Amino acid sequence: MSEQEYISSTTLWVRDVIVKYNICPFARRELDRGSIRYVVSEAHKPGAVLKDLLAECRFLDQHPDTETTLFIVPRGFEGFYPYLDLVDAAEDMLVEQGYEGQYQLASFHPDYCFDGEPQDDAANYTNRSPYPTLHLIREASMEQALADYEDPESIPERNIAFSRRKGGAFFATLLAQCHK
Repeated sequence: MSEQEYISSTTLWVRDVIVKYNICPFARRELDRGSIRYVVSEAHKPGAVLKDLLAECRFLDQHPDTETTLFIVPRGFEGFYPYLDLVDAAEDMLVEQGYEGQYQLASFHPDYCFDGEPQDDAANYTNRSPYPTLHLIREASMEQALADYEDPESIPERNIAFSRRKGGAFFATLLAQCHK
């Protein structure tokens, strides 16, 4: 697949799943503003991916009009556990490079499974994406969004209840449609 195909699938996922079903109540504003950046890392080894992710942090440093980046890693981390190792390494890299408190990561994967939950629990779909994806979020912006949102602690519980009510088959179909 081409870089543009990965970006197109991820863009559809943001629009048709995350925003349409209000999985993230803060995403619509950024989608409407066009301030979400989509980047594909062609790297497939952890060190090279981290180098690309660090370059993306530096890009965000230089482009305050870009609110957030969805950093897509389509190869090398198809398995969920190697992906989790990458997430841990990425979080460590943010600390080591002085980005702690500036950027935070949210993680998404086609096989995402919350710790202690069964693989087929529909709630896992709140973090399932077309491809392994690291979401770089400006921490100051997130703090502001949370401060302006009534009862932000209810978001995960609401998403879990919604996902379980709709069921895994519903979300599997939505994800499959993102691969048009």
